[in-house]
Amino acid sequence: MIETLLIIEDEKLLGTELSRHYRAQGWDVVLADTLEKAKTLLLKNRLEPLLILSDMNLPDGNALDFMEAMKKHVSYAEWLFLTGYGSVPDSVRALRLGAYDFLEKPCDLERLDLVVTSATRSASIQRRVIDQTKQGHRRYSPDAYLGHSQQAQEVRLLLAKLTQVPFSALIIGGESGTGKGLTARILHYGSSRAQQPMIEVNCAALPRELLESELFGHEPGAFTGASGRHRGLLEQADGGTLFMDEIGEMPLDLQAKLLKAIEDHKVRRLGGEKEISVDVQIVAASNRDLEQMAQEGSFRADLYHRLSVFKVILPPLREAVEDLDELVPLFVAEYNAKAGRQVKDIPDEVWSKLKAHHWPGNVRELRNVIERCVLFSDGATFPGQWLQLPGQHSQAGLSDRDQRFAGFDSHSQAKSSEQGIFLPLDGSMALDDMDRFIIKTALERADNNLTGAARALGATRETLRYRVRKYNLKTVD
Repeated sequence: MIETLLIIEDEKLLGTELSRHYRAQGWDVVLADTLEKAKTLLLKNRLEPLLILSDMNLPDGNALDFMEAMKKHVSYAEWLFLTGYGSVPDSVRALRLGAYDFLEKPCDLERLDLVVTSATRSASIQRRVIDQTKQGHRRYSPDAYLGHSQQAQEVRLLLAKLTQVPFSALIIGGESGTGKGLTARILHYGSSRAQQPMIEVNCAALPRELLESELFGHEPGAFTGASGRHRGLLEQADGGTLFMDEIGEMPLDLQAKLLKAIEDHKVRRLGGEKEISVDVQIVAASNRDLEQMAQEGSFRADLYHRLSVFKVILPPLREAVEDLDELVPLFVAEYNAKAGRQVKDIPDEVWSKLKAHHWPGNVRELRNVIERCVLFSDGATFPGQWLQLPGQHSQAGLSDRDQRFAGFDSHSQAKSSEQGIFLPLDGSMALDDMDRFIIKTALERADNNLTGAARALGATRETLRYRVRKYNLKTVD
């Protein structure tokens, strides 16, 4: 790809020499001998130079003033300045405004080439980041939260307002599969922090020691196996957003450490001696009721109140069934494109089944169902026999083994007998729901005795106690 170099130079001989030199290196060189001509090129002609190489003093003004006025219009371009009589105040101001370098004339071309090569690399990275941010803006605008139900409209309106304010922390609540990750990305890419990193961590997926190291970082030798320095996620998200999913699973002692980091805007790596300043926007999410957990003491009340500057509660799909009219065609089109299918017609019978289903897995479950049906389609008609919704299963095309798992009633996603537990493997039941059902069933068979249930499941009491607390189940010991 041929990149553009804008040269602003009023010395005709030097301007011509530089133009010829960099054209020979493959640049598309544009030469302007005044700031006014350069302004016309940038604003009216919409020139998009990767580098701007400018004399400091032009006949119609100072190039630093020009840079300050133009910076927002060419935010990714790197600026290099040449001057015949450099001064310390000018060089300091140039670097403060974000100039890449400040060189005195006469400048050796070999040295200038080195600076240009380095500046090109920097500008290319900046352009890539800005392009990715713009894509994020388009993909994750508030309109990305789909649905025409009253609940969806209210969520979109709230997200549009939140992207306009510099909040420090926020809680996203809602059942599993309602779109908490999507909501977090909308909040990040729609905010003033969009050009800074968005870092994600699932607090339920990491054991306590690893979670602490991941969040706060560590120094060499901080613990066994810590051979090098590691920047924690709070450091990595500096200037941007840290999305903490399933924050309700974070151990209480780490919650206290997180609260201090949020309050002080500083972190200390494990094994470190100094504190590091960070500016991070925290977006926390949980499918559990954090307020109730705070009241019960299983989540720190002070951390909950610090995080709940704003709360976004996402509605379950069963309370906004009319959103299926928008979501289903979208998912069909998505998987048509991915799998090369041509599904277009959705029979009324399919619509009736979709709208009658309870959707315990919400949008995630819906996406899985649509993916399966599109992948198994043979033509333009949506194959309703592959819906396999509990209580609505069609036996056509299913093996004897498949039929044994069909026919669960609409209020239950799984069934158990004295000999075992049977779970549907059709995407209609989330993994956490399966886990909860197994543990709940084992407890019921053991008369809610934790030790007995742990023995039946082949697990330790400590492991089972953690999951009992996670799913708010009751035991007698």
